[in-house]
Amino acid sequence: MQFRMGENFEEYVNITENIVGKLPTDPSFRPDCSRLEAGRAFWIVGEDQSGEVAHVQALRVDDLTTTNLARHLESLKAFYANPRSHAGSGSLCICRAPTAQNITGSVVYHGDIWLREDFRRQGLPRIFAGIAFGLAWVKWSPDFIYALVHTWSIQKGVAGQYGYLHREAHAAILSLPDRGIEEDDWLIWLTRRELSRIIKRGNQGHS
Repeated sequence: MQFRMGENFEEYVNITENIVGKLPTDPSFRPDCSRLEAGRAFWIVGEDQSGEVAHVQALRVDDLTTTNLARHLESLKAFYANPRSHAGSGSLCICRAPTAQNITGSVVYHGDIWLREDFRRQGLPRIFAGIAFGLAWVKWSPDFIYALVHTWSIQKGVAGQYGYLHREAHAAILSLPDRGIEEDDWLIWLTRRELSRIIKRGNQGHS
């Protein structure tokens, strides 16, 4: 698989809208909803030998030094630059993950992760997450990195394959009616020290 990276999220949404079998990219990575400034967000696309998209993921960094992840999610600022004008009627997020109140500082959101069916069950998620973790570390050296995942991802062990060490349920009980989103997501995360350790271990494995 060949990878390419970019920061133009209009291009990214154009790519993801044409992927059969992938849920629509959520507002966090849509330039019509979120402020995805150069140097503050990027995407990764993996293509097979024939140039067809087989994998996507995206990351963004948010400055939560004066707040925490729980408030960030519940304010809907994790999804919209300006929730008051962008979020549709009835939009709501409830965060019941206790640790989300302690996740603060420079915080990276890792999301919109998709892998084509024929590439699954081959141990690839750890490789893809390793690429994302390495780039996030080089670019931002964050205090935390997190993802929001569905219950099936936890039950099937997919979330564990990415290398995240912690998990808590009911982190984003999310309703965005205008986007057709009704979810009850788990929070999975790493601290800065854990992220650094994973990257060092990966580098030693390649040396």
